[in-house]
Parts: sequence; C-alpha cells; structure tokens
Amino acid sequence: MKYLILIFFLASAGLIIAGFTTNTENSQKLIGFGVVGLFVIVFPLFSYYRWKDKNLKDYMLTKENLDKMRESQEDNRR
Repeated sequence: MKYLILIFFLASAGLIIAGFTTNTENSQKLIGFGVVGLFVIVFPLFSYYRWKDKNLKDYMLTKENLDKMRESQEDNRR
C-alpha cells in the first residue's frame, strides 16, 4: 500500500510539474489532473493507510480521556 501511494503521488506531482514546465494547450489540464489525483486518490489512500489500525476512541475528547490528561498534567507538575 505504501508503494502504491508513492506511485500515485509521484504521478500526480509529475503531472503538475509537466503542466507548469510545458507551454502547450493541454498544460492546464495536466495541472488539473495532477491536483485531482492528489486530492481524490493520494490523500484518501494515505489517510486510510495511516488510520487503519488505530482506535478512534483514543483520539476523541471523552470524559475519561480528559481525566487522564488532567492526571498526567498534575503528575508532571510535581
């Protein structure tokens, strides 16, 4: 999965760079396809890859997590 994301990222970056460096009638389309590739393919794949084994409750501000944070701050002050 990591290599697939890298390939799509390099392809999108290549399209954007090719669009800026060439002066043809399709240069704006190359830039557009590169940006769409980043936001529609690369970022969702990257987000899924990074969050797939994580527990979402660990990152939510629930009462239990707030209490843990307060206890941790009190311990650090001592």
